Amino acid sequence: MDFRTVTAPFSDEMLGELSAGDLVNLSGTILTGRDAVLPKIVEMIESDTLENSGINLQGSVIFHSAVSVAGIGPTSSNKIELEGTMPELAAAGVRMFLGKGELKKETIEMLGRYNAVYAVIAPVTALLNSKIIGQKCIAYPELGMEALYELEIDKFPCIIAAARGESIL
Repeated sequence: MDFRTVTAPFSDEMLGELSAGDLVNLSGTILTGRDAVLPKIVEMIESDTLENSGINLQGSVIFHSAVSVAGIGPTSSNKIELEGTMPELAAAGVRMFLGKGELKKETIEMLGRYNAVYAVIAPVTALLNSKIIGQKCIAYPELGMEALYELEIDKFPCIIAAARGESIL
């Protein structure tokens, strides 16, 4: 089992090299978001205010997770509040969604149209916490652990579950 190291933010060229089933160690800068904050980010996209917020989604990764003192771990990406935001977020530049759970066929096909991928990660809070180099809240601090955070990470282990319209789930 060879893991390939990839670094976020991503170029479309690099994403074109990933396939469903690839094992990757994800490093770089990623965002976290769950049910409370991602619909707010979509509202900013729809109202054309995202650019003024300082949030850059180009080539980004959104980890479906909250950040708390108890740790960080994936939440189910197939919840309507999360999976429902993927089309707008992918259109705005997000290139990887990281979480857990099976996505709808329509969502997987949509990700393929935007050259975006979905990766799953095991719920291993202690391991993931050891891979966080830095963190800061960048939007909606009033949402507490469900605010939008930016994390600097080193080698989050994950599996590409969907790429170019294909899925292993």
